[in-house]
Amino acid sequence: MIASPAWNGRKYAVLGLARSGRATVNALLSAGAEVTAWDERSEARAPFEGRATLADPVEIDLTGFDGVVVSPGVPLNTHPIKPHADRFGVPVIGDIELFAQARGDLPPHRVVGITGTNGKSTTTALVHHILKTAGVPTTMGGNIGLPILEQEPLPEGGVYVLELSSYQIDLTFSLACEVAVLLNITPDHLDRYNGDFAAYAASKSRLFAMQTRGQNSIARFTDARSLGQFAEGSIASILEDVFKHRDIAASEQADWPSLQGPHNLENAAAAIEACDILGLTAERIREGLRTFPGLPHRMERVGEARDILYVNDSKATNTAAAAPALAAFDKIHWIVGGRAKEPGLGECEQYMGRVTAAYTIGEAGDGFAEALTPHCPVSRSGTLEKAIELASQVARPGETVLLSPACASFDQFRDFEDRGDQFRVLVHAITRSEGI
Repeated sequence: MIASPAWNGRKYAVLGLARSGRATVNALLSAGAEVTAWDERSEARAPFEGRATLADPVEIDLTGFDGVVVSPGVPLNTHPIKPHADRFGVPVIGDIELFAQARGDLPPHRVVGITGTNGKSTTTALVHHILKTAGVPTTMGGNIGLPILEQEPLPEGGVYVLELSSYQIDLTFSLACEVAVLLNITPDHLDRYNGDFAAYAASKSRLFAMQTRGQNSIARFTDARSLGQFAEGSIASILEDVFKHRDIAASEQADWPSLQGPHNLENAAAAIEACDILGLTAERIREGLRTFPGLPHRMERVGEARDILYVNDSKATNTAAAAPALAAFDKIHWIVGGRAKEPGLGECEQYMGRVTAAYTIGEAGDGFAEALTPHCPVSRSGTLEKAIELASQVARPGETVLLSPACASFDQFRDFEDRGDQFRVLVHAITRSEGI
């Protein structure tokens, strides 16, 4: 567990007791803080009975509190906790801010912070894998893996690799990353920013603004030029230039089986630059790229039958995220739909020449069917099960059945993981029935 003696004797309220909230309460209590904790679910509150005060921070006097720690899932633009805390001059923060406050009490280390609309998880896991393969003490957290406060401190020389969503950055004020990475910015989660894309982009770029002189930032040239929020004296690297200067060629991507497609080339460039800054040799980095196993639900190859490849890209919850998968394969039977985040095909339209047929599902199924009809044959399948059944009947050897929905999952599934898991189960049923 990561905790700080600086929290001893201080007062905090914690709103939301899912994974990061539970870890936060435990870390604060272990450091000697006085904690008020709350979650609407009684079962989430139960483990803290007798250990913390159980009360909704929205309904109590916050005089004397040092912070209200909220889950990243709490929408600050609509939830009453922010104006309530503001009345008492109490900051609303997240667990990443607490980690930032605890850094001074940890063994000497470095932090890589990675944000962006798409590619965060893959790049975070890739940097972590390259470091681990090279023998560097490392762990990953933030928006991936275990909550960071739940993890054990790294020994001296360790590197914490953090995936950071805009929601987490909104709750963070003092995290000065030795290496900060912004992969890309495209419209997403705009409901949390009242439809204002500029506000969403500004949230992402605050990862750079928190840095100090001599720390390193990595971004695409177009984003770097438009953001203009780099800390004075920080050292900027441009993603587009990485393969020109780091003794690793873009053509080597063929040797990285879990990093195919144009988007993964960009993810790899970010990881290469970050690891070069951290002092790894090109050979060490190259070995990590070659052995990276990939992540579930991100262009995950889940099976083959009759020389037809089945790919689970359920994490693609908007058109910008789905487009790279379309760019990575040919002769695609595309399963698309769910709860749409935007109208139309967006960035996917440029790759329609790679799509042999489409199978639409979920709430957005009819809208996608209309948009796709000028480009390819379309089956209005409705459900994932029906889409896979039809696609497996139509697809021919050498073709790919791709689940890359370009939509959120909540109309028919618990989350994108549930959608991807069900796709995997259905594919395995096909491969078993064909004796593969």
